[in-house]
Amino acid sequence: MTPSFQKRLQALDWDDTTLRINSKTAVDVEHALAADILTLDDFMALLSPAARPYIELMAQKAQKLTRQRFGHAVGFYVPLYLSNLCANDCTYCGFSMSNKIKRKTLSDDEIINECETIRKIGFDSLLLVTGEHQSKVGMDYFRHTLPIIRPYFSSLMMEVQPLSTEEYKELKTLGLDGVMVYQETYHEPTYQLHHLKGKKQDFHWRLATPERLGEAGIDKIGLGALIGLSNSWRTDCYMVAEHLLYLQQYYWQSRYSISFPRLRPCAGGVEPASLMSEAELVQLICAFRLLAPNVELSLSTRESPYFRDHVVPLAINNVSAGSKTQPGGYADTKEELEQFSPNDNRSATQVAHALVQAGLQPVWKDWDSYLGR
Repeated sequence: MTPSFQKRLQALDWDDTTLRINSKTAVDVEHALAADILTLDDFMALLSPAARPYIELMAQKAQKLTRQRFGHAVGFYVPLYLSNLCANDCTYCGFSMSNKIKRKTLSDDEIINECETIRKIGFDSLLLVTGEHQSKVGMDYFRHTLPIIRPYFSSLMMEVQPLSTEEYKELKTLGLDGVMVYQETYHEPTYQLHHLKGKKQDFHWRLATPERLGEAGIDKIGLGALIGLSNSWRTDCYMVAEHLLYLQQYYWQSRYSISFPRLRPCAGGVEPASLMSEAELVQLICAFRLLAPNVELSLSTRESPYFRDHVVPLAINNVSAGSKTQPGGYADTKEELEQFSPNDNRSATQVAHALVQAGLQPVWKDWDSYLGR
């Protein structure tokens, strides 16, 4: 029987891991930079405060690896928010059930309008997003809507409530290619502090979701921590790396994607418990590229245009663009509540142009070499 990542996480003491990261020295960093294949201990060194003076060297090596593995291609995707209904109460999310906001779930006609609008923009890779509400936007809703959406796109991913292995297997037959499921934080006491009501309170059910995805044979699995939620972003991101390497060992048939969401303003939101500078985010992204050269690294519109334009050429090979984070945001310009406030509000065409100017190839369709506009 395959061991669970839960057992591995229980063996990783949070405070001890934090101390180990903060105790790394310049010698440890230089050893990691000289290695062709990184260990988790090397990754720990590259995450550490000691690596700060080496960010330029990390970036150079990360960029070289990125070009070797992915060429100049950068995949484009866009999120489609189907519903902001949610049965959870989370301190950091605009969709939380305690927020007194207008709720909306897209009808069939509204879904079709959104899909047609998104296709006209040029996107062929879609990420479906909902709040977590099992009865209103659960499996019955997904069974109904995926056959409507799938004909419009060649790649279909989801970021919704965690489901069972059998449910993921069923969704795969309906055209699901990938699932993004972020643990938010790997520090269980902090997790409980921020998840006040609903199914999402179950830390261990969520933690095991990527394993259920692997068992279901889902092609791509997305991981990440919400940077700033815990008191140590470095420790949380180290746990993401532990999780990634565990999954690659036992579920090697699936591909993996790592995202780097930082806390952004939203209704009823909380202040970050640990602050990460933009330089430290560059450090983190480059550290992941050096640890996992073949893994997709993704950067969303949470970050500023200036930051994205300068960091994507280093190590990122998947970006969202022109994102609307409320249901019906593409075909209908009326404001609904957003899950979070995007920082890069440029159109997809403007983002694509910036990438072309940087010598990169925006990939709107994952089966084309590229389609620039």
